Amino acid sequence: MNILKRIKSVNTNEKLNLNNNFILGKDETLSPKFTTIFGSNYSVNIYYLKINSPELNLEKNSININLPMNYRKNNNQQLLNVILLKMYKKIAEAEIENIMEKARHIFGFAPENYEVKKINNSLAFCNTDLQSIIINPYIAMYSKDIIEYIVFHEFCHLKYKNHSKKFYEMLKKYKPNYETIAKKIPNLKY
Repeated sequence: MNILKRIKSVNTNEKLNLNNNFILGKDETLSPKFTTIFGSNYSVNIYYLKINSPELNLEKNSININLPMNYRKNNNQQLLNVILLKMYKKIAEAEIENIMEKARHIFGFAPENYEVKKINNSLAFCNTDLQSIIINPYIAMYSKDIIEYIVFHEFCHLKYKNHSKKFYEMLKKYKPNYETIAKKIPNLKY
């Protein structure tokens, strides 16, 4: 085979040889192809390599997920969803910890407990009876300003259960631009 044809076929099939880990190819069947972290877009690339367990590498504009070659014949959509959820959870936990600490100092109080946990149809939830806050890990898809706003919003619920006038007065005191930020996340519950 002509070397030029070999290079062309390798590029066409997206087969590469990196660090002696043969990549079988890029999996184009799984979704999402793109996602966001802190409001920035990332491509999601799935490769099959000679490795023992799944790996995730977060790079400048891409999330590269490497799967063992023996996974290539499986339907890996559910696995991809789990891997991305774990990634978002780790990112959210680190970011939420920083914002919680900031909110504790600003508000002068804190919830009894908070956790980062997947919840349906909402980015966050405050249980006023238990004085706890639950944050959806997918919150890490949004900008840090939006994340801070949502945490502050839930802090206000620790004092005011409903969206009363006093609730919004408190929110405005600690997040004066909350209305502008809230417009960036339409159709979402928090």
